[in-house]
Amino acid sequence: MSPSTLVRALALSCHPIPSLAVTALTAGLAGLADLPLGRGVLVTAAVFTGQLSIGLSNDYIDAERDRAVRRSDKPVASGQVSPAIAGIAALVALILTLGLSAALGWPGGAAAVLTTACGWLYNVGLKATIASWLPYAVAFGMLPAVATLSASHPRWPAPWALAAGALLGVAAHLANVLPDLREDAEAGVRGLPHRLGAKACALTGAGLLLAASAVILFGPGGQPGLWRWVGFLAALLVAGAAAASAYRDPGSQRFFRATILIAAMDLAFFALSGTTL
Repeated sequence: MSPSTLVRALALSCHPIPSLAVTALTAGLAGLADLPLGRGVLVTAAVFTGQLSIGLSNDYIDAERDRAVRRSDKPVASGQVSPAIAGIAALVALILTLGLSAALGWPGGAAAVLTTACGWLYNVGLKATIASWLPYAVAFGMLPAVATLSASHPRWPAPWALAAGALLGVAAHLANVLPDLREDAEAGVRGLPHRLGAKACALTGAGLLLAASAVILFGPGGQPGLWRWVGFLAALLVAGAAAASAYRDPGSQRFFRATILIAAMDLAFFALSGTTL
C-alpha cells in the first residue's frame, strides 16, 4: 500500500465530516470566548486530535461488526487499511490529545480530555445501550466550557450555553446514527436511536435542534435582537425540511448535514448578535 493510499484510508476512517464539524465549532467557540489566537489554536488542536482518535478507534473497535454487515464505506472493514494500523493511529492521536491538553493546563485541558473520553466510552460500549445519547450530551455540552476554561482567567460558561451544547449533541447523535439503523440492528447494536425507530428518531432530532436554537435565542437574557431571531428562524426552516426528508428517507445523510448546518448557523448568528460566552 502506497503512503498516499494509507493516508487517504486513515483520513476516511477518522470520520472526517463529524470530526471537522466539531473542530470548526470549537474554533468558533474559542472566538466567542475571546481567547487569544495562539490559545484558540491550541484549544482547537486538542479537540481536533481528540476527534481523530475517536473516529479511528470507532473503526478499529467495530471492524468485525462492520465487516459482517459489509460496510464498504469503512476502510478498516473493507480491507483498505488493517485494524492494527487504525488502532495504532488512534493511540497516536490520543497521545497528541493528552499532550495538547496538558499544554492547555488546568482546567481547560481537563475539559478537552473529558470530551475525548466521552467519545471513547461511546465506542467501547455505550453506543449499544439506551444510554448511547449520554456521551454526546456531555461532550457537546462541555465544548463551550473547553473554550472558557482555557482563558487566562478560567470561568464556566453560562448554564444556557452548556444546555444548548448538550441538546445539539443529542440531536447530532440521532442524526448520525439514523442512516445506519438497519446495519446497526443487524450487528446487534441497540442504542437509543434504534429503540426509538427511524421516524421517531427524525422527529426527536428535529425537536432537539429547535430546542437548542431556542435556548440560544432566549438563554442570554435581554432582548434577543435581530440576528438571534434570524438564526432561530433559519434553524426552524432547516430543521423542518430536514425532518420531513428524514421521515421519508431515513437512510439519507441529509438530516445529519442539516444538523451540522444548524449548529453552524446558531454559532454564526449568535456571533453577529455581539454576545460573547
